[in-house]
Amino acid sequence: MNAARPDLIRKSSQPGGVTPNWTAYEALRKSFSWEQARRELGQPAGGGMNIAWAAVERHAQGTRADRTAFRFVDDAGTTTISYAQLSRESNRFANVLNTLGVARGDAVFLLAGRSQAMYVATLGTFKNGCVACPLFPAFGPEPLATRMKIGDARVLVTTQALYRRKVAPMRDSLPGLRQVLLTGCDRSLPMLPGTLDLDALMAQAATGFDIVATAEEDPALLHFTSGTTGTPKGAIHVHGAVVTHYATGKYALDLHDEDVFWCTADPGWVTGMSYGIIAPLLHGVTSVVDAGEFDAQRWYEILETQEVSVWYTAPTALRMLMRAGPALAREHAYPRLRFIASVGEPLNPEAVWWGQDVLGLPVHDNWWQTETGGIMIANTPAFDIKPGSMGRPLPGVDACIVRRDESGAVQVVEQVGEQGELALRRGWPSMLRGYLHNEERYQKCFAGELYLTGDLARRDEDGYFWFVGRSDDVIKCSGHLVGPFEIENALMEHPAVAEAGAIGKPDPTTGESIKAFVSLKPGFEPAESLRLELLGHARSRLGAAIAPKEIAFLSVLPRTRSGKIMRRLLKARELGLPEGDISTLEAGA
Repeated sequence: MNAARPDLIRKSSQPGGVTPNWTAYEALRKSFSWEQARRELGQPAGGGMNIAWAAVERHAQGTRADRTAFRFVDDAGTTTISYAQLSRESNRFANVLNTLGVARGDAVFLLAGRSQAMYVATLGTFKNGCVACPLFPAFGPEPLATRMKIGDARVLVTTQALYRRKVAPMRDSLPGLRQVLLTGCDRSLPMLPGTLDLDALMAQAATGFDIVATAEEDPALLHFTSGTTGTPKGAIHVHGAVVTHYATGKYALDLHDEDVFWCTADPGWVTGMSYGIIAPLLHGVTSVVDAGEFDAQRWYEILETQEVSVWYTAPTALRMLMRAGPALAREHAYPRLRFIASVGEPLNPEAVWWGQDVLGLPVHDNWWQTETGGIMIANTPAFDIKPGSMGRPLPGVDACIVRRDESGAVQVVEQVGEQGELALRRGWPSMLRGYLHNEERYQKCFAGELYLTGDLARRDEDGYFWFVGRSDDVIKCSGHLVGPFEIENALMEHPAVAEAGAIGKPDPTTGESIKAFVSLKPGFEPAESLRLELLGHARSRLGAAIAPKEIAFLSVLPRTRSGKIMRRLLKARELGLPEGDISTLEAGA
């Protein structure tokens, strides 16, 4: 980190003039229980739990009925839908499914981007007792078909254009796909073979619906994660996961009743589902949904004109805003913005400080996974930030560092500062309940009562956790365990570097040597002189033992569509190894 910066950002007791929901760290962790959170959330009159009841119906039948649930922003303007309207429209969709014979437990795949139809259909799917399986619209035909085959897709909700380009070519390979419901159809054209006009069906459907009685342990969501060498894994989550979404919305994102919330993630990813749809609805707040692709000018305009107060975004997006320069940000005002959080990959300290310098608020990193279903470790509003750290465990989350001993048994590492694998003790409601059709892989995630995350980390003397790298990304050089994130941080401090990725290469003397790949900011060109300058810069920051020995320039680093740098792909390409599953690779990377 830049020596001119302190290693701690001290926080006020009322950031943004609002008293945070969590102000005494240890006191709440000691008094908190998941049962208490369940009682606070409530449950349907008949017992059990249903995500749509908790997220929509309890507001639609109460004082928040007329409050705006979503503001959908696009080039044509802003369209709003209230909690009462969301209730009626999701009831219509549940009735459509019912009429078509779609039964409880059937898989409904959703491929409709950040559109109102996507959000309505997701909630209607829950109401009908079906399993919602969100898909990212930028996937190509083969990865989409792979996921639908694994998930035994019965129904697909998508648009006319997406179906024509990405699903129709693979339709013959999906014999179980009984119904394809197209939204936004051009009525001047004939319907595509094997499809139905969802909007016409919705117009005919009743606005009342009795939610199918579901239990907390009934499957509700199927999220896919990419495998490094094999097919994607389908992580199963249950209706009871809403208790985690509720608690983390309250304590990690600090949602208050009058907030306007903006989660920039697509609902095809777990962040866009857990925190773009479910968590804000649980708290009855208004959410902004931007249908467009990233554009720095438009994003700043949304923050200003929509009066966003809580903003949840990704490190990649923040770096793109940083590249656009501070002048653009300062053309706008954000008087209501009081909290910024980030997730998806480790957040570089420079991005934390950029928020403080340019927007007047530091960016708060947090950590979780598709498998955890919700935020587990976070920097939160009332507490000091150590830029570069993941933060501290949330209430109800017991995190530790573990290693395997010589016999292979997992042992908790008690010593502060020691690196090992991050583990979580079982018991939080949104923990995955299995990998679909892959029980063996699921069981490998656990050692007794501990869920093994596959992420390497360390814990400091104040209880803050620091990401080191994925267990298969870590570099062992001359006996040192070197986290690529540390190397990448150092390189990104250089004014020429936009992004960096580091890998280990086999070396007969040191075990592994370190090679870094960088993309440059506008105004800088690859040159031998710059390469030598970056090598010297890294050596001065990191020391000779762990500084990269090689640096290569790339126009763009391979990243997943959710923004994570694919270090394993950098390594595979460098060493001529199989690339494995690249279905989540960003186009052009």
